[in-house]
Amino acid sequence: MKKGIRPMHPQAAPSAPVTTYDQILERVRYEGAYPTRERAEQAARLVLAALGRQLSADERGELAACLPPEAARILNAEPAGTGALTGWGFVKDLATRTGGTPATTRWDVGTVLAVVAHLAGDDLLDRVLAQLPPGYALLFGRAELVQAA
Repeated sequence: MKKGIRPMHPQAAPSAPVTTYDQILERVRYEGAYPTRERAEQAARLVLAALGRQLSADERGELAACLPPEAARILNAEPAGTGALTGWGFVKDLATRTGGTPATTRWDVGTVLAVVAHLAGDDLLDRVLAQLPPGYALLFGRAELVQAA
C-alpha cells in the first residue's frame, strides 16, 4: 500500500479481552463508531444505569461482578424500577429521559449491551434475558426466539 493511502475497509476490532473501564469505553467507541471517547462514555453511562433499573438484585449483582468496578458502580447506581419495560419500551424510556431520538438511543443501547453481553458470557446472559420482558435479546445482539401460541 502506498504511503498515506488508507484501506477502504476498517481494521478488525481488537480481540484482546476487555478488563478495564477504559477498555470498555474503547470497545464501545469502536463498535458504535463514536467520534470521541466522551460520546462513548456518555452512551455507556446512560445505558448501564438504565439497564440496572430493569434488573433484579440477583442478576444485577451477577452482571456487576463481570464488569470493571467503574462500570459496576454505574449499573448499581440507581434502584430497580417499579415497572418492567419491554425491549422497545426500554429504548423509548431512555430516549425520553435523555432527550435523544429513538433511533440514536437504539444505536447506543445496542452498542453498549453488545459489549456487556461479551463480558457476561452466554450462561449469565441467558439468565438475565430470562428475567427481562421480551425484546431485550435483540438489544444484546442475539436473535430472540418466540414460541408459537
